[in-house]
Formats: sequence, structure tokens, C-alpha cells
Amino acid sequence: MSKKVAQVIVETLHSAGVKNCYGIVGDTLNTFAACISRSDIKFVHMRHEEAGAFAAQGEALLMDRLSAVAGSCGPGSLHFINGLYEANRNRAPLIVIASQVVRSELGFDFIQEVDFKQVFAGCSVFCEMILTADQALRKTVMACQAAISKRGVAVLIVPVDIADADATEEPPFRVHVNRPVIRPSDEDLDHVATMLNSGTNITIYAGSGCMKAHDEVVELAGRLNAPVAHTTRGKDAIEYDNPHNVGMTGVIGSESGYHAILDCDTLLLLGTDFAWRQFYPGHAKIIQVDSDATHIGRRHPVTLGVVGNIKDTLQALMPRIAQRHDATFHDAYVERHRKALKAQAQRSVPGHNGKIPGQLLTSIINRLAAPDAVFAGDDGTPVVWMMRMIEVNGRRRTFGSMLHGTMATAVGTALGLQQAQPGRQVIALAGDGGFSMLLGDVLTAIQENLPIKIAVYDNGKLGFVELEQKGEGLVPIYTDLKNPDFGKVAEAMGLWGRTVTKADDLESAVAEWLAQPGPALLNVKVEPMELVLPPFTAIGAAYGMAMYSVKAVLHGKAGDVLEMIGENVL
Repeated sequence: MSKKVAQVIVETLHSAGVKNCYGIVGDTLNTFAACISRSDIKFVHMRHEEAGAFAAQGEALLMDRLSAVAGSCGPGSLHFINGLYEANRNRAPLIVIASQVVRSELGFDFIQEVDFKQVFAGCSVFCEMILTADQALRKTVMACQAAISKRGVAVLIVPVDIADADATEEPPFRVHVNRPVIRPSDEDLDHVATMLNSGTNITIYAGSGCMKAHDEVVELAGRLNAPVAHTTRGKDAIEYDNPHNVGMTGVIGSESGYHAILDCDTLLLLGTDFAWRQFYPGHAKIIQVDSDATHIGRRHPVTLGVVGNIKDTLQALMPRIAQRHDATFHDAYVERHRKALKAQAQRSVPGHNGKIPGQLLTSIINRLAAPDAVFAGDDGTPVVWMMRMIEVNGRRRTFGSMLHGTMATAVGTALGLQQAQPGRQVIALAGDGGFSMLLGDVLTAIQENLPIKIAVYDNGKLGFVELEQKGEGLVPIYTDLKNPDFGKVAEAMGLWGRTVTKADDLESAVAEWLAQPGPALLNVKVEPMELVLPPFTAIGAAYGMAMYSVKAVLHGKAGDVLEMIGENVL
């Protein structure tokens, strides 16, 4: 029997490094699925394609390799869309096999026909259809190459009649995954060094581009006596074993990181595309180093921008940097950060009447989790507490929707992380809203034997949205959630499940939950009035919170205001 085009696609994916393919089978995907079943690629059967895209991007980011999803025509592949935006913004190398109706029906509004090139244009670095059998190998190679080299989502549209067609002889196209050395020119490096050597109060702001460049960043900070602030996505790369660390800036950052950036006279941006302009200094000289030239100066004007991989660039830059001896600026912000961490630890205590703050839950998970645990946090308060409370050490990793800001990523991402590394402890920190949104894929943990640990932060509402409404002076509307007992729901689905309502029971419950050999869910009734306090108080937000308090009292909700004050101030 001759080889089918679907087989050529599967063999090419395997040669490009794909280990797992996430999705749901359907009529136009059946031949591809049959070929997958005979290959060394594992097909992970999801309950919703969106969760499959979250899983695939989690694997791609953790393992730094190409991952794959595959969907049936029309609605099947459409369901991937939000997860693909998440993956593309996170620069995750991911290939989508989007099966399509037969070519002869394209353009006639056939049942389940969708123009995938138009749909996926905004969330991909490559999107093409295989038009003839003799394009199969070449276009599959192009898609894989684009996903790997451009670090994003590549979409390969495969009409079902093409997948079922006999393969033809093609030239031996293949995927190349070599990583080049990228650094600025010597002249550009001299300009960077001149600016840094002439600076007085220098701060380094490090992003996700500093992954694998930890030692170089720390060495440069020591040479410059510069405090190092980091983005949420730079946390894993920079926070650990770093005597210069002063934490994050931004709304969920720390006072030390926030002021170290605003108060410097020279700011060195390393591999960061941090979006919020109000957190950049107004009068400092700014140097930006990024591997993507389109990122240079697009968030805030910079004095000097150069293109380069952070590790390669700093290795070439270091011989040009003189040792600074004045550590006054550096030491002030490092000490400020030490005090901020101490204050944060003091807030991680039981609330009034045995209530459980989210900070307390996260601090206990942090203390009891494995030294190499991997964490996925839902957008909202769970990801805030993860970024603030989970301590990384060069072995732990943290994942959240920091660029796309979508709900419901924690469980799906955790499934992909666990599939990629079966023996590693994987913990999903899920909000009750996000968890219930893609609840069905908890069953994937059972079906695929993935022993993820899920903690549900059950505050009975869309907590972060409610904080935003209060900050705008509104009495919260449409944020309440009428939840079931998620612990009992987990048991009904076949997981270990338990619900905790009192702080005295929390530590033993977390220990028991983490010790389970299979997938397990701990539902924790967390304090609904707990606030996420930013590193500064904006006048508008303070006024908004005051207006909320007045309106709440007028609407008969004075008790909510008193409870909020009691849990966060008194």
C-alpha cells in the first residue's frame, strides 16, 4: 500500500522533534489520526481544543521544542483559537494541523467550511494550505521551520482529500533547528558600554529573553552595582541566586522593583517587551537589548536600541564594562526588597475567624511543593499570588497568561507540562471562574493518567474583575459565582478531592493533596475580600475605592466594606 500524504506530515513532525499532539479526532482528521497512532508521536485526547492549545504551548515553553495540535474541519480547529493567541504571544513553537473540507467544495459555503487563513492570520507566524500532494513535505517543513525559527504558531491547513491522497516523490526537504549566535556589532557594544560606564544610578530590567542567561545578568549587575528588577515572565530566569534582585514592577510588582526603575538615571532593558509605559522612568537614559528588532522602542522611547540574544550579547559586552565601586543605589533597593519580602511573609497568615487568604494558601503550597515543581496559574488572583509567593530556584518553573490575559489556562497548561515530564510534580493554581470554564478537561487528567495537582481558589466570584470594578468606584456587578463543592465534583469525576474551609486544616490538607499518586484536587474556600495591593497608590484608584465604599454603604452593603477593611488593614 502506498504512503498517504497524512503519513508524510506525521513523519515530518516527528523529525522536527514533536513528541505529543493534542486535540480531538473527527471525520476530516481520521486519516491523520490513524497515521499518528502508528508513529512515535503520542496523541493526547482532550475534551476541548482550547485546553489542548494551552497544553501544547505549556509543553513547548517548558521543553523548548516544537509541539503540535490537530483538529477537525470547521468548529474543531476553530476551538483552538484562544489558546493559539496565548501560544503565539508567548512565543511558543507550535504547529497546528487544521484539517479542511475537500478542495472541490472550497468557496461554496460548504458545511463546516471555514477560511482558516483569514481566521488564524492574527495568531500565527505561518499559515498555508497544502494544495497538492506534491507540496506536502515541503509545506510541512516550512511550517515547522517557521514555528521554530520565528518562535510562534504555524498553521498547516490540510484538506481531507489531500490527507487521504497518495504521497508523491519530493526532494528531501527537512527541518533545521540550529540556534545561531546573535549579538550587536562591536560598534554598538562600545556605545552600550560607554553609556553604562558613565551612568550613576543604574538599574537592569530583565524579561523572559534572559532565560538561559542568568549567570551573565548576575555578573553584569555585580560589575555595575545595579539592582535587577524583572518582569513576571522573567521571574524564572532571574529571581533565584541573585543578590541584586529587587523583584517585579507593574501592578502586581513590589515597591522595591517599582522604585528602582523609576529612580534610576540609566535603565538597561534586557529581553523585555513590558507593555505599561507608566512604569518606565521619565528622564533616564534607556538602553534596550532584544532579539526581535520590532520590540526596540515600541513601548517607550529608548536612547539606544540594539539587537541580540541576551546571553550572547552580555558575553561580548562584559570585557567592555568597568567595575563600579559605589553601591549606595544598589544597596538601598536590595534592602528595600528584603523588607518587602518580610512584610509579604507577615501577611501570609490566617484571616479573622479562621478564614484563608489566597496568600496563605500559596505560601503553604510554596513551602511543601517539590524543589523542581512546575506551576501554572490562572489569570487573576491565583497568578498574582503565584508570582509573588512561589519561590523559584533554577529548577522550578511558573507559567501564566501574562501577555494574553485569558482565563482558564492553569489546568490545560498543567496537562501539557505533565505530559512533557511525567515524573515531575505539576501544580495548577486555578481560579474558580477559570476552573469551571474548562472543567471538562479535568477528565483528561484521568483518561491520560496525568497526575496533576489542582488547587482551586474558591472565593465565589471573579475576584480580579471585582477589584477592577471597585477601583473604578463601582459596586461590583455580575462577578458573583454560585459554585458547587469542587472537592465533591472532583471525586465524582474520579480524582482525589477535598474541600477546606478553615485555616487550621489547611497545611495538613495541602500535604495530603500533594502526596496523592494520581490527579488530585484541593478546593479551598479563600477569603473573598482579600485585596491585591499594588506597589503604589494611584490617585484615581484611591478615589475609585473611596467611591465604591460610599456607594456600597448606600446600597446596604456596609458589611462588605467593613469586612474588606478588616481583612486587609486591621
